[in-house]
Amino acid sequence: MRLPFTDNNSHIFLKEKRLLLIHYRLMSGESLFNRNSVLDCCGGLNNVDYSQMDMSMLADLSRFIDLTESRFCVAVIAIIFNPFFWNVVARWEHRTRGLTQIFGGPYMACYSLGVLILLLNVYRSHSITVAMKGQPRWELLDNVQVYYAGASLMALGSLFVISSFLALGFTGTFLGDYFGILMDKKVTGFPFNVIDNPMYWGSTANYLGLALIPFTEEIYRQRSQRCKHK
Repeated sequence: MRLPFTDNNSHIFLKEKRLLLIHYRLMSGESLFNRNSVLDCCGGLNNVDYSQMDMSMLADLSRFIDLTESRFCVAVIAIIFNPFFWNVVARWEHRTRGLTQIFGGPYMACYSLGVLILLLNVYRSHSITVAMKGQPRWELLDNVQVYYAGASLMALGSLFVISSFLALGFTGTFLGDYFGILMDKKVTGFPFNVIDNPMYWGSTANYLGLALIPFTEEIYRQRSQRCKHK
């Protein structure tokens, strides 16, 4: 049978050709998932014309992020430095017991590192907030629903973070196991019975909510000032 093939119905020809090929393989017992299968309608990724891709969305997104802004760079450095710092220090302590020797005991050493981590996190939160206020504004976020969404995320994140801290204690939260301070048994209660790594997920929700709230607050503060000048 000879199938018509013109510019107008070429897609119909290709579809019928694939159906005939599938039918032939089923009748002959050949696997449809043969590694030499030629059912790929594009002939493989090498034949895709990437120049035809619509990059307008990425171009629009780039207008809302200024990668060269100094406060943005400081925030990025703080985000990267904090976990790198405490992981390196904790591993060094585990190998050498250097902080334990300096502070005269594992508990005092763990408390000291924990306080330093808290201070670093406070600075990180501050730098992120400052960086967000210095970035271009996105009109899509200019509504009160975004504010409530951010507040809800921060409430949920705070619930996970605080409940994790209460379940683990100070030393359990701030790398006490690296100092040889081990818990009697694994914590399985809330929130660990709801989600894995609740401290990390809670912190992520907090920062995402924080990214929405200051932005919206600044918008409405500016609108109030404009109304006063009228």
